Amino acid sequence: MRPTDLAREHGLSTQAVRNYERDGFLPPAERTASGYRVYTEIHAAALRAFLGLVAAYGHALAGRIMTEIHGGELDNALKLIDLGHHQLLRDRETLDSVRKAIDHLTDETGAMADRSPAGADRSVGELANHLRVTPATLRAWETVGILIPARDPATGYRVYRAPDIRDAELAHLLRRGGYGLPQIATVVTQIRTAGGTGALAAALDEWRRKLTARGVAMLEAAGRLGQYLGEIPDGSGSP
Repeated sequence: MRPTDLAREHGLSTQAVRNYERDGFLPPAERTASGYRVYTEIHAAALRAFLGLVAAYGHALAGRIMTEIHGGELDNALKLIDLGHHQLLRDRETLDSVRKAIDHLTDETGAMADRSPAGADRSVGELANHLRVTPATLRAWETVGILIPARDPATGYRVYRAPDIRDAELAHLLRRGGYGLPQIATVVTQIRTAGGTGALAAALDEWRRKLTARGVAMLEAAGRLGQYLGEIPDGSGSP
């Protein structure tokens, strides 16, 4: 096979194929007497495996997996794949945690999380009194990123504005529901970024779709990589 033969199957440039070989993502190609690269079906299988890994794990991790294989370090390559699956599991658990917390907020407050609280800015003492917690509790929430109050430029004191008060109320509600501070920080950050619980619910649906697509891509990549490993001796990556 010529570089163009491998490239055509995936809509790549021939230079991309050469670069993948140079970077160790494909096994070294034999050369003709005139110096032209000669690829085989093993190189085609390696390219399919690499591109499948890119779709599942991203370009950087896919490249590391292939270079470990071609360096004779199959166990290291498999460990990298395990780490990818572990990250997917953690992302799923985070998604489920945020989803449950949002359902909890909806059950308890209805549209409260999407409503900007009325009233003037509050100091740490005023907000603590409003929530019936201690100022130290609010400072602890700030430490983990639940609250991000501004500072009065003249005094340096914390100033809690409407979005901060909303976040504090959400945190207080979730704390009463038994959620830990790291979970609450994740939820509040997601709400803050999305612009409210309604927007976050839509974002979570899209997040779940992406996780599902990543999981399917991992299955497809595993099939391609398994086929490639079956074609090379001892998993060494040498054609």
